[in-house]
This record gives sequence, structure tokens and C-alpha cells, in this order.
Amino acid sequence: MDPFLLGIRGFASVVILLALRVPIAFCLGSVAVACTFLFYAWPHGGEFNGPAGWRSATTILTSNSYDFVHSFELTMVPLFILLSQVAYHAGITTDIYNSARVWLARVPGGLAIASILGCGGFSAITGSSVACAAAMGRICTPEMLKAGYGQRLATSSVAVGGTLGSLIPPSVPFILYGIFTETSISKLFLAGILPGIISLVGYIVVVFIWVKINPNEAPAFTEEKRPGDRRRAAMRAWPAVLLFLIIVVGIYGGVFTTTEAAGISAVTAVLLGVVLRRLSFASFILSLRETAYQTAMIFMIVFGAKIFVSFISLTGVSPWLIAEVQAANASDWIVIAILCLMFLVLGMFLDPIGILLLTLPVSIPLVENMGLNLIWFGVIVVKLLEIGLITPPVGLNAFIIKAVGGKDIQIHSIFAGISRFLIAEVVILVILLLFPILSLMIPNTMY
Repeated sequence: MDPFLLGIRGFASVVILLALRVPIAFCLGSVAVACTFLFYAWPHGGEFNGPAGWRSATTILTSNSYDFVHSFELTMVPLFILLSQVAYHAGITTDIYNSARVWLARVPGGLAIASILGCGGFSAITGSSVACAAAMGRICTPEMLKAGYGQRLATSSVAVGGTLGSLIPPSVPFILYGIFTETSISKLFLAGILPGIISLVGYIVVVFIWVKINPNEAPAFTEEKRPGDRRRAAMRAWPAVLLFLIIVVGIYGGVFTTTEAAGISAVTAVLLGVVLRRLSFASFILSLRETAYQTAMIFMIVFGAKIFVSFISLTGVSPWLIAEVQAANASDWIVIAILCLMFLVLGMFLDPIGILLLTLPVSIPLVENMGLNLIWFGVIVVKLLEIGLITPPVGLNAFIIKAVGGKDIQIHSIFAGISRFLIAEVVILVILLLFPILSLMIPNTMY
């Protein structure tokens, strides 16, 4: 069988299985194993040899399994997930929201802005957009509705704020991107800081404009505060700030590797929870259980993706695609625009990790061939994954807010509110594309 046609059919099979709602880990893994078997069992111009195909397929399967399990860098995934779970159950991740809520009590739209800042704080010590939206949605949305906020603003601000979990370090998508592209995860983390702040500021600007145009969406102020409340609220957020500094300052200053920062911050979160008497034994066990569940889910997807990448490398699809782009004399910007469109379309239907691991075998060879910076491209990819989390018809974060918000929350209200933020998302994406220095400024100064 022709290797190139086999590669095309493999991609098509994955797309069809995904359309049938088959979990992406099983899509990638099963198609890769089956196609690898056919590649060796039925060589182009040769006779069918089942035993040879089976031996080769199982060899690739076992070797990829071994390499995957023994990947030292991948150990930071469960560590950062444990950090997020412990910080959430200990109440550390909500401290920034509570502090911002006190400081912005008299600002129109203050609770919505505090929710976005809370999501930013949650993201700064976690790494999962979905977890951020689920946790903050349970806390922020009911408070805003109780305070008289419109449903569109109360739900969409948390859904959009939750996307910051992918961009502000630590970030699981950055970890997986770094492993598969063999780029520095430390530099990827640092590259996401400034774009993450720009995104956060952009969301706040949207809230300001929204409330200015339609004051009925948010009350002028929410509640009276006693003298000293602001100071106490700010002081209460110090555990979250400490964890963020351990990760970012430790990595930037060369004190820790990224994996060491993951381990130290996770242990610190546990110690803070115990010392401050915020983490019970039952909550700690629950954190471990959630960590095991999320880690297993991510590892299954990555395992399937590694096999799929090995299969694609055999077929010659990537060199063919590069040759076609060169023959078309397409400019770098046209290629980048096509890749962005691909990520945006896939983001409407698939989860971010699935999109990332499905597209890397095709997109990275193109970017490397154009001589573009893979750190910068990683930021662009993660930003596109963020946009996919809030883009209809799937918009995973929107459905999470609907699930945690209860039956009174309408999904069309969430997407109606999100549409205002999508304008800001497009503007931010264009800025990051036009000015790569915004992504590369901090990692370029790293020791």
C-alpha cells in the first residue's frame, strides 16, 4: 500500500471517528496501530505479510510506551495537577477573587472584573482552563447573579476568564507542546506571561465598555466594606502569590528546573493547607483522586498521540505538505493564517489537548521549514486553543459554566455574552501575531 495514501486515510479515519464522538485517545491509538500494521504488512509493491506487520506494529507500540513512561519532563503534569487540586480544596485559588471582590466593590462591573482576576490567579497556580472554569464558575457566577448582574455578563466573564488557565503558567498545553516539539518548557512558561496579562487586561476592558454602554447589566456597587477590609483581603492572598513566585521566579532565575518547580510548589501547597488549617485529610485524599483521574486521562491521549506521530513520520505526509507549500510560493503569513484557521475550526468541536496533539505532526514541520520561532508559535497555538474553548457550537468552557450554574442558566445567554469577548480575542491574537517580541521578551532574558 502506498505510504502517502495510507497516511491520508489514517488522518481521514481519525476525523471520522472523532465525528462519531469516539474518545480522542482511542481514535489516535487505534488508527495508528492499525495503519502501522498495514504499512509493514503490506509494503508498497510487495506481498501481504501479516506476521511481519504485527511484529513491527507491536515493536513500535511497546517502544513508544517505554519512551513515554520514562519521559522525565512528563512527571510535571501530575505534579501541577496536584498543585491545582490542593490549592483549590485549601481555598488558596479563591483568595485572589475574594481580595479583588473587596477592592472592586464600588466599581461598576466590579464583581465581573474580580471574577476575571480570580480566574487569572487560579490560572497562575494551576494550568487547566477547564478546571479553572469549573472551580470559579461555582463561586463567581452565583455571587454575580445574587448581586443583580445580568446572566450574560455573569456567565461569560467566568467562561472567558477560565481560558487563562492555558496561557498563564503553569500550563498543561505548554508542557505537552514542549515535549512533542522538543522546545524548552521553561521558556514556554515564561513566554505565556505577557500574552496572558494582555488577555486578562483585554477581558477587563470588555467588561468596562459593556457596563458603560449597558449599565443595567451590573449594579454600580455591590456591598459596603468596613475599614481595614481591603488590607485584610490583600493579606489573605499571600499563599497564592507565594506559589506563583515559586514557579515563575524560580524558573526565570534558574533556581529550579520546570519539573523541580512543579514538585516544590505542590509540596508547598500541601504544607500551606496543613499549616493554615485549610486542608483536611479527606480533602487531600480527594485531591489525590482527582489528580490520578486527570493524569490518566491526559496520559492516555498523549500515549495515543505518540503512536500516531510515529505513524505519520513513516508515511511522508509532512515532507509532501512542505513541498506543496513551497511549490505554491505561499508567503509565511498565508501559511500562518491557514494554520490559525485550522486551529479555530477544530476548536469549535474538539478539546484543546486533542487538537494540540492531532495537529502538531502537520503544523510543526511547516513552521520549522519557514524558520519561525517555535516558542512564539507555541504561544499562538495555545491562544488559539483558548479561543476554541469559548467558540460555539461546542465551546467547552460555556457548557462547563452551564453545568455548574444550574438549570436556570441558559447556554444561549452564555454564548451571547461570549460574543463580546471574542472581538477582543481576535484583536489580541492579531497583536501577538504582529509583534512576536511580546511572547519572546521574557524568555529571551532568561538565564
